[in-house]
Amino acid sequence: MRNLEVVYSDVILALRGVSLEVPTGGIVALLGANGAGKTTLLRAITGLLPVHRGVITKGSVSLDGAEIHKKDAAAIVRLGLAQVMEGRRPFVELSVEDNLRAGGFTCSSGAEVAAAFDRVYALFPTLAERRQQTAGYLSGGEQQMLAIGRALMTSPRLLILDEPSLGLAPRIVAQIREIIVAINAGGTSVLLVEQNASMALTVARYGYVIEHGKCVRDGPSEVLANDADVREFYLGIGHTGERSFRNIRTYRRKKRWSA
Repeated sequence: MRNLEVVYSDVILALRGVSLEVPTGGIVALLGANGAGKTTLLRAITGLLPVHRGVITKGSVSLDGAEIHKKDAAAIVRLGLAQVMEGRRPFVELSVEDNLRAGGFTCSSGAEVAAAFDRVYALFPTLAERRQQTAGYLSGGEQQMLAIGRALMTSPRLLILDEPSLGLAPRIVAQIREIIVAINAGGTSVLLVEQNASMALTVARYGYVIEHGKCVRDGPSEVLANDADVREFYLGIGHTGERSFRNIRTYRRKKRWSA
């Protein structure tokens, strides 16, 4: 993304000059509170802005050097980009297998679909065991695995994960973390959008912090993890090492970041 500006309904400026890069084969974390602009940024990348009456007014989005921000969502998926949306969103009345089959709509042959199933089931043995089970009866963690598996059916070059740890128990979050590492090791680049900074910054190599539609911090993950403001607001650790009341200190943080 280069200097991206997004406006909703001709009046609401949601992104203000945001630039972000995911290197080939890398994992990048995007941190931000609710309302910071993370969802708008993802809509701009995936071609879903028009559904929400949004439009890119400045800047560009490119995939492997080719501009994609004027293409529709289906065309962008076919170019090698897939997203797992916040909240998992399985087709609850369909089986696990049918959910995955729906994700493989870009596959050009039965052999390609079969190979995609094999890859997903190898990564998620639990889904293989429950392939005929109705998706709505899976646990939250299993539904998240299904959502990720459905996105992987297209064999994407870039996988976008929107809040994959949301609402999951710590044990399952750790499992999802390992899955992200395994997906990346298989050659897929990952953009990880999270409020759970402690998880995101341990898996990503680089990170960005977005607030009020602007990137206010970026750098290597270890640098962000040790940044006093990031630790205070996203990890809940104050400058003295004590737990912080992050909402009360929002103004002070903004003042420092805007300096």
